[in-house]
Formats: sequence, C-alpha cells, structure tokens
Amino acid sequence: MKYGYIRPIVLDQQCTHQLNELFIDTLIKETHGLARKRTELEQLLMTVQKYDELFVQNIVVLADSLQQFLDILRLAERDQITIHFVDEQLTNQTIQKATLLQSATFFVNLQFKFLSHSSTFTLQDAKQQGKSIGRPRKADAKLELAFAMYDSKTYTLYDIKEATGISKSTLYRYLDDRSTLLSDEKG
Repeated sequence: MKYGYIRPIVLDQQCTHQLNELFIDTLIKETHGLARKRTELEQLLMTVQKYDELFVQNIVVLADSLQQFLDILRLAERDQITIHFVDEQLTNQTIQKATLLQSATFFVNLQFKFLSHSSTFTLQDAKQQGKSIGRPRKADAKLELAFAMYDSKTYTLYDIKEATGISKSTLYRYLDDRSTLLSDEKG
C-alpha cells in the first residue's frame, strides 16, 4: 500500500504543493505545522504494515527534530516499510547506506531545516494569539536619558549603561534607528 503524509510547512502552509505528482492509495493530512502532538502521523505509523511505502514531500514534513527523525527511521527499519523523501530524492534505505561524512553533512543541514521550520510556525502561532514577538523595547524614559547622555558627549558608554541599563550595542542600534528616522523626516 502507498501512503502519503502531508502537513503545513514553511513553503507550503496550505499543503497545496505536496505529493501532487504521485499516485498514492491513501493521503493523510495533519492540520498543523507545529512541533506538538501529531495525531494523524501517529495513527499512520500504527497503520502501516510490512512492505508498505510512505511518501512525504521532504523530511521536515515527517519530523520536527533529529530525535524524532531517527525514531521514525528505526520504526521503518523494524516494520520493513520504505519512506520516500521526494524533494531530497532519498529513501530511508539510501540514508542508511551513506558514508559518515555524507551523513554528518546531511544531519547538520537537516538540523537547520528543523529549527527554521519550528521557529516559523511558533512565531506565527504566537502572533495569532496576540503575543508580542521579539525582544521587549526599552522604556522610552530610559532611551531618552541614554540619548541625552550620549548627545551631551560628557558621559562614557559605561556611564550610560550604568545609568540606564542599555548596553553599548543596544544603544548604537537605537541611535541608528533614530538617525534613520530623523533623515527620513528631513528628506
């Protein structure tokens, strides 16, 4: 039996570009792209039988971490199923036959993909819940004091940090933002 598994990923959040060109007996779709419990995948992994084939567009569709990926590879080996990764043009058998250098390179790149995917969906989920994203902005009173101290040219960067709690790099970032804003207002 040929199964397909799709779920929202960064470049295809509506799952419209996954496994379109393949003939698959049963297509399973996960409803979210987050790294939380994926009930459809768990059910699918309980359903597949010896010699079945599972098709996914890419590895990030199937797993959220290296540990989860390795767990699924072990399961596939034990149950004697073949997993096809369409974008990577790999199967779980070809991954197992790679050299150490090929494997190390592959897993480093894979870790980057997992982190990128997870970060994107976590940020989107937080925005949808109305949570603020990124570092909190420094209080305006502290910024004004830091600007005044800096502009007076009588204080060192250390003095400014001690008085306001704003580090050198943060102060420079805000000064750059301020100068950009001022030049935009003039121009």
